[in-house]
Amino acid sequence: MSKKKVTIKDVASHAGVSVAAVSYVLNGKAHKVSEETIGTIYESIKALNYIPSISARGLVKNTSELIGVIIPQTEEHKQLVFQNPFYSEMISSIESVVREYGYHIILAGVEKGKSYLDISISRNLDGAIIMGVYPEKLYEECKEADIPIVLIDSYIHDDYFTNVGIDDELGGYLATKHLIDNGHRHIAIVTGMIRRDGVVEKRFLGYKRALQEAGLFYNPDYVFEHSVTFDHGFKAGGHIARNNPDITAVFATADLVAFGVIRGLMENGNSVPQDVSVIGFDDIAWAGMLYPPLTTVKQSIAQKGERAARLLIEQLRSTDKKSTEGTHSLLPLEIVERSTVRKLNG
Repeated sequence: MSKKKVTIKDVASHAGVSVAAVSYVLNGKAHKVSEETIGTIYESIKALNYIPSISARGLVKNTSELIGVIIPQTEEHKQLVFQNPFYSEMISSIESVVREYGYHIILAGVEKGKSYLDISISRNLDGAIIMGVYPEKLYEECKEADIPIVLIDSYIHDDYFTNVGIDDELGGYLATKHLIDNGHRHIAIVTGMIRRDGVVEKRFLGYKRALQEAGLFYNPDYVFEHSVTFDHGFKAGGHIARNNPDITAVFATADLVAFGVIRGLMENGNSVPQDVSVIGFDDIAWAGMLYPPLTTVKQSIAQKGERAARLLIEQLRSTDKKSTEGTHSLLPLEIVERSTVRKLNG
């Protein structure tokens, strides 16, 4: 038999006070009751193990205290959010910040064609952080939701939105140039779907810029495009080992993909970096743990999540909402050298 849920009425009865007094204490209006009453109420809350209802508190404060963290599903792989450690690191940093201010997060993956607006209305969100939204009709719905929104890794050029990101084109350029500077001339790229004005496309354009600057031929046969998954990297790595002996280096546009590339190369008789060098992108926590440790383009994932969360809190707490919108925050990039890129002689 399930245990009966403790209510605010139970707390009031146990403490010998009114329900209104308990409500004042729970909703930031403790100044309306005496110190002795406050102490008695907290003793009763502890004794009864009472957990305040977020929705009930929201009715009093005219806020849900909920922030949506929304990740559009731009790939066919529905579990992508949970498979990629990049997202877990980002979400963890967001949650840590919003919790400081008394908010809670709701995580939602939105499939292509589904509405952001439906989520914000049905959940009564106070605000939202949206990762990787593309400049298509869906982003207009974000405006219609009429709640503070911060975008992460989006190339929507609209002053309505606050945006946190990196220079992905520069990142792709730095990764490819690092391989070129180490003597590599036949460089493949293993990547997710290249969509216009998306993160992947920017990194791909950086790859092409580095090749052009070095006077190297762009070979479309060296482009392995499918999804940002370990499985895609694994298949591409195996294909390169079996069918592309000229390729001496690979730029994987995400660390998760790079791990798959390395595994695919090794299981098909290639050694990393002796036969093929690999560079990744992101510097997720696993990059320095797996063997061989991955050389990669580092972006501060935690800092990106923290920055987005604090910018959203600013909007939620500002009396002049427009004054906090339109910020574009660009975080730095750097190459982290480990063990998966070797210098070619000659």
